Amino acid sequence: MGAAMAVTGIGGFFFRARDPEGLAAWYLTHLGVGAPPGVFVWPQQAGPTVFQPFKEDSDYFAADRRWMLNLRVDDLDGLIASLGAAGIEVIRKPDWDMPGVGRFARIHDPEGNPVELWEPEAPPGG
Repeated sequence: MGAAMAVTGIGGFFFRARDPEGLAAWYLTHLGVGAPPGVFVWPQQAGPTVFQPFKEDSDYFAADRRWMLNLRVDDLDGLIASLGAAGIEVIRKPDWDMPGVGRFARIHDPEGNPVELWEPEAPPGG
């Protein structure tokens, strides 16, 4: 990419919901994602982001879903414990973890949307 590249990151993620207010509250309560009502900007930590289209017939996530949100976390085990205590099913498969990349778990929001939780592996010496 040349010097004219103007994109500096993802500025928003917008999707349809049956209950937008309820779903926004669920993400804020259980994952700390989003902002309180009336506040539109969610300040985040800078870090790696993967932007990757998948093949139409990929089995990486449910075939009836067009997208899967991946959220970067700093304490996967702690978040898994918190979600489990709230009655949210967490799926963990050791073969999802990738040396040099990190550890993964999956949940679904109340409307059935897949959410992948990613704890990036600490860089060497980091």
